[in-house]
Amino acid sequence: MSSTFVLTLTCPDRPGLVYAVTRWIAESGGNLLDSQQFTDLADGEFFLRVHFDHPQTVEELRASFAPVAAEHQMNARLVVAEQPTRTLVMVSKEGHCLNDLLYRQSTGALPIVVPAIVSNHRDLERFADAYDIPFHHVPVVDKPAAEAEVLRLVAELDVELVVLARYMQILSDDLCRALAGRAINIHHSFLPSFKGARPYHQAHDRGVKLIGATAHYVTADLDEGPIIDQNVQRVDHRLAPLDLARVGRDVEARTLSQAVRLHAESRVLLNGPRTVVFD
Repeated sequence: MSSTFVLTLTCPDRPGLVYAVTRWIAESGGNLLDSQQFTDLADGEFFLRVHFDHPQTVEELRASFAPVAAEHQMNARLVVAEQPTRTLVMVSKEGHCLNDLLYRQSTGALPIVVPAIVSNHRDLERFADAYDIPFHHVPVVDKPAAEAEVLRLVAELDVELVVLARYMQILSDDLCRALAGRAINIHHSFLPSFKGARPYHQAHDRGVKLIGATAHYVTADLDEGPIIDQNVQRVDHRLAPLDLARVGRDVEARTLSQAVRLHAESRVLLNGPRTVVFD
């Protein structure tokens, strides 16, 4: 019985790359279902995502593809398409992003499984109980100890992705490096960017016309990691700060869930400080 797989790769651009991959799929007994590619002409880098079915196992396919990857200097990743991404969700006191993620996961709209929720407060433990997900209260009194506990859970639960669903703590550089390329954060701004406390009050004071949100990978540069997805909602002078916050929560939840879906479906490839996102 065949399964379907997703192969993503980056490598220096050169003639014959698509042929090399599709030939390997065909000659090894597979069938190509979908293919998307992009060449960054400025950097000479090639990006490819292929979806195919195949009677072999993922381990067999990885071993079989290794010589092709080595020949073309490919940085490749091969996964089972139907396998949901094991995702640790971290939260503080605001539950809109968490609730959206858990609901979408429960309906099958989001290809993830959440083995645990981590929070520095107990306010949202009821969400974990409602979805029968283990809740871990990890207060940030001793930050190194708290982050060590997060890494312990990541390893113990075989976590592939960490989502900061309005987790209101700044991660250390060490933790950012440990989770590089597999941690997503949601930022409550598009343009202009309002940092610090009461961002929607700041937005109201400036008379903004767009409320937005940006989902990005976590890096040591606060809120400046490679962008995965962004959304905006038009607003006007009639909305008070609390109304702007309500609009903002909707945009944040929608944007974060979209970014998580794109990552879980292997549609996001890192390109230095940027991303290549296949739809």
